[in-house]
Amino acid sequence: MRTLCLVALAGLAAQPALAVGRLADVTVTDRDSGETLTPYVHRGEYWVAGRPGARYAISIRNQSGNRLLAVTSVDGINVLSGQGAAANQRGYVFDPWVGYEIDGWRKSSSEIAAFTFTALPNAYAALTGRPKNIGVIGVGLFRERQPDPPPVASGQVSAEARNEAVAERSADSAGKASAARAPSAPVAQALGTGHGEREFSQVVSVPFERAHSRADETIRIRYDSRENLVALGVIKLPKPRHVPDPF
Repeated sequence: MRTLCLVALAGLAAQPALAVGRLADVTVTDRDSGETLTPYVHRGEYWVAGRPGARYAISIRNQSGNRLLAVTSVDGINVLSGQGAAANQRGYVFDPWVGYEIDGWRKSSSEIAAFTFTALPNAYAALTGRPKNIGVIGVGLFRERQPDPPPVASGQVSAEARNEAVAERSADSAGKASAARAPSAPVAQALGTGHGEREFSQVVSVPFERAHSRADETIRIRYDSRENLVALGVIKLPKPRHVPDPF
């Protein structure tokens, strides 16, 4: 599938210790505090705690030697088009080992509306009548189609083909793990992503042909307030230490 996608024009410092992903490092950053949010693993899913009112970014760094396409969604909405997200839509193209911060909903090739953590009723998805998938960030990673390799002798399998099969099995496993049931019963207003202030953000269009129609890796990160994540058991707080009292 050959499509016109967007390529980022800015770099990004790596944050491997707090990153999620195999083909790319994906992190969520609080832009107001500068903090990279810790990913908590709970029931097979990744979660991060957002601060209500804070602007945030989805940071992606290509960890491969070839270009990657990252089709990215927030709350079930494609961050480039504003449409209900689907894997065959446009995304951002990353050159080898290059990273970039996706700071908001793309409005044009030079402007975005900032991502902000906000109360669920004020989320962009809720205000546009699409509240079903609020609270989730998705990144579908696609390898670029490469020139056909030289023919392999009959009865042999190339190392590249073997590696591709292993990668596809890993992607399938990751997808199954992310489909685990989520906890329920938050104690406070759930968070969504708002349609924040307009900001300058320059990108250009480039052609990209996917190696496969199905994503080589799908990353899902859920988010909510710290208070809710503690109540849901996602964040484990240390138990108070008992100090003996002689009286």
